[in-house]
Amino acid sequence: MSDEAHLPAQQPCPQAPARIPLAHGDSGRPPDTQRPPRARPQEAQRLITLTKRSDFLAANAGKRAPTPGFVLLVRDREDQDPQIRVGFTVTKKIGGAVVRNRMKRRMRALAREIVAVSGLPGCDHVMIGRAKGIEREFALLRSDLEGALDKVRPT
Repeated sequence: MSDEAHLPAQQPCPQAPARIPLAHGDSGRPPDTQRPPRARPQEAQRLITLTKRSDFLAANAGKRAPTPGFVLLVRDREDQDPQIRVGFTVTKKIGGAVVRNRMKRRMRALAREIVAVSGLPGCDHVMIGRAKGIEREFALLRSDLEGALDKVRPT
């Protein structure tokens, strides 16, 4: 039959031997020496993210600072915990899921950069995204947030 191809029965040898770990472990690495973890600058002030609806509703009773890109709500929790908590919300009026997630990513980056450093200790900060916040330059959003924090700061 002429339509059958001739295939050799013997398989070719592999080019390189397979990498199999040795029974005694990898001798190329030193044993675990319990090094202390490296200090990271972003862990100096850790932000806690709000997740409960009641926290968002309570923040609505606090101080309000509207900006073109978002609205900042700040509420003093009146407990002795100096932790800064932050929450983000973007409604469906702004756009679809992709647009809302992009706006939330921008607000999270702002919060890590500015609220962690100059936010009010012992307060909940809630950022509500607006439609103009999507096209607005990040530098302008940054200055808006700094101005909003100054506006709600007690004198």
